[in-house]
Amino acid sequence: MLQQILRAPALKALLIQVLAFPLMLLLVYGMARAGATMSLPVVALLQGVLAALMTWRAGLARWWCVIGLLFAPALLGASLLALPPLFFLLVFVFLLSLYWSTFRTQVPFYPSGPAVWQAVAELIAERPGVRCVDIGSGLGGLVLELARRRPDGQFCGIELAPLPWLLSRLRALAGGSRARFLRGDYDALDFGHYDVVFAYLSPAAMAALWIKAEREMLPGGMLLSYEFKIAAREPDKTIAATEGGPLLYLWCF
Repeated sequence: MLQQILRAPALKALLIQVLAFPLMLLLVYGMARAGATMSLPVVALLQGVLAALMTWRAGLARWWCVIGLLFAPALLGASLLALPPLFFLLVFVFLLSLYWSTFRTQVPFYPSGPAVWQAVAELIAERPGVRCVDIGSGLGGLVLELARRRPDGQFCGIELAPLPWLLSRLRALAGGSRARFLRGDYDALDFGHYDVVFAYLSPAAMAALWIKAEREMLPGGMLLSYEFKIAAREPDKTIAATEGGPLLYLWCF
């Protein structure tokens, strides 16, 4: 557990910010010695540029470069707005409930859309009584839509973050849906209980997902991944769910 946390990109990104800070101070000092003064926003931007370059050099995903670039300017901007401390607490609680353990799982909040739901519905059309699970189900859109279309099937979503899970449950209750939503880590599920497993995770999670699927899924089962491929095996089918958008990958067992 500790090793997994230490390998988390969020911790690496924070360490990069710490390491970039003395470099930024040295550059500012050198510029001052040369007679060039820098305003506070420029200093914050310099910190961001250094952090972004170090993040890129460290091989983290592109969005971490963007976060590294904007982190210091965002802190400066927030301080200049003189917002009350309660505002930051509320934002923190909201983001925590939305992303929860993203630092550990490396799976951020990735919502799919109606075009993907349609593609999945077509793929399972010839499977009567299908049992389908969406791992990392977010706000539950896919599960709710499939449950609405297919009253003969069993549709379940599992989500680790509290806020999306709660909203999914409320949506199901409000609409009288038969869809079920569990809160927890999909690693605790047995994929052998499902005919179809749908995933919209992140590149970092795909290797472990494949190991689990290969170990647990039964013959005739189908693994679907939106946008992210599995390096260990080429997909059996690739579907363009949206024009010009990410692809939907399918593996058969």
